[in-house]
Amino acid sequence: MIQPAEVPASLGKCPGSGPIAGYLTALQASNPALAVQITDQWHQLQAEGAKSAAIMLFAYDPTACTAELAATASTKSLASFVVEFADEGQAERAWGAGVLGFTTPAPDQVAPGIIRGSSTGLGDSSWTYNNSQTQLACWRRSVFVSLVVLNNLDPGAYKAVTAAIDARLN
Repeated sequence: MIQPAEVPASLGKCPGSGPIAGYLTALQASNPALAVQITDQWHQLQAEGAKSAAIMLFAYDPTACTAELAATASTKSLASFVVEFADEGQAERAWGAGVLGFTTPAPDQVAPGIIRGSSTGLGDSSWTYNNSQTQLACWRRSVFVSLVVLNNLDPGAYKAVTAAIDARLN
């Protein structure tokens, strides 16, 4: 999980950041429809063997905190979601199926901005997507699956955030 000290100073921590249960409770009050969607996605991960999860959201504009993964077209934001599974097989299968609506690209899929596998720098079970506005990484390390989404931030922040989280996933 990303730590506040590792986040660009211009971003504020969103309410509910932390364990998934607290986030869902906070989200229910501010965006009930999104809370139902994320709850359903969390239940799917639990059905796949997830034991626990945490989400940290940071945004330049606090109103972005009620958007999905704090992502809006114009606001600087960062979302980090880490799920722990009972074993590596469960984590690998969940990563392969996709996380929070982000489907893992097929090994032979070619699309602008998508990189899959060891070329990402995050291991064989990883994929990234980059365009001028959004950087996304999803990877499995041991029993953990991590999803990171940065919007309107520089590539240096993306590399620092993914490296910091990856170093803790063992």
